[in-house]
Parts: sequence; structure tokens; C-alpha cells
Amino acid sequence: MAEHTIKAFDEEIDRLRGLIAEMGGRAEAAIENAMLALQRQDKKLAAEVVADDKRIDAIEAEVEKLVIQVIALRAPMANDLRDVIAALKIVSVVERIGDYAKNIAKRVPLIATNKRTLEPIALLPSMGQVAGEMVHDALNAFAARDADLALAVIERDTVVDDFYNSVFRTLVTFMVENPKTISECAHLLFVAKNIERIGDHATNVAEMVYYAATGQTLPERERGADIQPED
Repeated sequence: MAEHTIKAFDEEIDRLRGLIAEMGGRAEAAIENAMLALQRQDKKLAAEVVADDKRIDAIEAEVEKLVIQVIALRAPMANDLRDVIAALKIVSVVERIGDYAKNIAKRVPLIATNKRTLEPIALLPSMGQVAGEMVHDALNAFAARDADLALAVIERDTVVDDFYNSVFRTLVTFMVENPKTISECAHLLFVAKNIERIGDHATNVAEMVYYAATGQTLPERERGADIQPED
């Protein structure tokens, strides 16, 4: 490639990474704020999370356009092509992560109408923190092409799964012993499942990063025996 073409390609890749970094930062903030809204029963903050999701969707569309442009005009090869394709796949996953955070925020007004305090609520913030950190590290791994950090993210997925199974068992027991709490427990189960899916999606991002960085695919993961089926 001519020098000016290489420079243009590098600038487009930098822009691509910048957009993904912004999108990832917004998704991380959405997770954190959704969990804060749940803890504080803050309906206003929950509404802000829902509204802000539109910007995540807009960035995804912008990245898709840029990726098509890069492939059409630059015809990247080998490592460069893997990076571009990984970026396209990653933004789709990050958009879903934003949706899960939005789903959690939408439950806040429903849970906030009930003044009972349930023990499982104490587990959810820690579960959300682990999932949020996985998203953060997976995106950092992409930015740095860090295969080792990607592997570390993948290994942490079992922590989120263990949290989910613990919350599930606790809530089921609580519903059996206190039938009047069934409605609130159902909302909390929905929240826990969305956090668990955030962890799964962060793991998916990490797997894509590993492939982009090494050109090798990881063996099929042996998932823990989740009580609930996958979405």
C-alpha cells in the first residue's frame, strides 16, 4: 500500500478503536448506574440509564458504517482484517450488554414500589461489579491486543455464574417460604439473569479479542450447570 493509504488506514483503525472505547465506557457506566439505581431505588437514575442506551445504539451504527468503509476501500489482510472483523462483532456484543443494563434499570420502578428488603439484593451489587469489571477488562484487552488479559476475563465467568446460582436458590427458597414476595423475587431473578448474561457477553468479547490477537480459537468452554437455560 502507498504511504498515504497506510496512514489513512491507521487513522480509520484509531477512530474505530476510539468509538469502541466510547461505546464500552458507556456500557460500563450503564451497568454501574443501573445497579446503583437498584440499590438506592432511584427511579430518576434508572430512567437516565434507559435514555442513554440510545447513544450506545448510535455508536454501534457508526462503527458498522466505518467497518464497511474500511473493508471496501482498504481491503485489509491477515491481522488487520481480523482486527476489523473483531471490532464489528464486538460492538454488536457491547450493544447487547447495554441492553441488559437497560433491562435492569427498567425493573427498578417495579421493585421500588415494594418496601420489603430481600436478602438477595445484598448479593446483586457484588455480582454486578464482577460483571462490569469483566466488560472493562475485555475492552482493555481489545485496545491493547492483550491475549493474556482476555484469558483472565474468560476464567472469571464462573464467578458470575456462581453468583447467579446462589441468588437463584436463595430467591426460590424465599418465594416458597414467603409467597407474598413472589412478584418482587421474580423481578430480582430477572435482574440476576441479566447480570449473568452481561458476564457471558464479556466472555464472548474476550474470546474474540484472543482470536484477533493470536489467530487461534479457544476450545469450547465447559459451562457450569446453570439452573436456568441460556437466553
